[in-house]
Amino acid sequence: MTKQQLFEQIQKKRSFLCVGLDSSLDKIPQHLLKYENPILEFNKQIIDATKDLCVAYKPNTAFYECYGKKGWETLIETWKYIPENIFSIADAKRGDIGNTSAMYAETFFNEKSSEMSFDSVTVAPYMGSDSVTPFLNFSNKWVILLALTSNPGHADFQMQEIGGEKLFEQVLKTSQQWATDEQMMYVVGATRGSAFADVRKFAPNHFLLVPGVGAQGGDLQEVCKFGLNSQCGLLVNSSRGIIYASKGEDFAERAREEALKLQQEMAQILVQASLV
Repeated sequence: MTKQQLFEQIQKKRSFLCVGLDSSLDKIPQHLLKYENPILEFNKQIIDATKDLCVAYKPNTAFYECYGKKGWETLIETWKYIPENIFSIADAKRGDIGNTSAMYAETFFNEKSSEMSFDSVTVAPYMGSDSVTPFLNFSNKWVILLALTSNPGHADFQMQEIGGEKLFEQVLKTSQQWATDEQMMYVVGATRGSAFADVRKFAPNHFLLVPGVGAQGGDLQEVCKFGLNSQCGLLVNSSRGIIYASKGEDFAERAREEALKLQQEMAQILVQASLV
């Protein structure tokens, strides 16, 4: 999916919602345990209930890897179930020396070898360009680079100043030498608020994947005030706030209700910004 195609989906659905599929056996409704693959059934029903309201799905791979072979099978089948016109994100946060990163890229992008071909993968930039560029060797695929995250410990490194610039600012500047805004996005946590203005100074045209709205307390209006650009430029993720809205048999309906609330708020924002 190209940047323009993603923007067209945002305009069509009046939504820039990403639904995080952080699905765990100890949190899904108990009645699903009767299925041969409870997490896959859960994911399918969540996708069926929300696919007209969101433009992206983001399985966090840790929630699948922890179940071994069965977990990988679930991740593969979940990817296959995501509609082709919805942007798919493997939230894997990989990044290692070049030949290792090349294998990670094969894992998430090469359907012939792994049975998966996500549109994008999240990548940690700490080891530098040679840990990131192997992912960029795949055409029509995206790298989503960790820039300014939503976790409490982000300040341990990301906010440290080196030569008058914060480390996350250096990540934004340096990484743009590796790829354009047609192949690279950045993770910026919703709990960072007005810091989006600083991010946009360095990356005005890039799409930003924004976790932290909902359960983590991020404010959608504040994110959009500082982060919106001429092609929207935001994929705002909600995981727990949507998928775990109910632990009963009505979980899919309740998930839809929560997704709809966000979609309606996003629609108003897009109209106010004259983007639809």
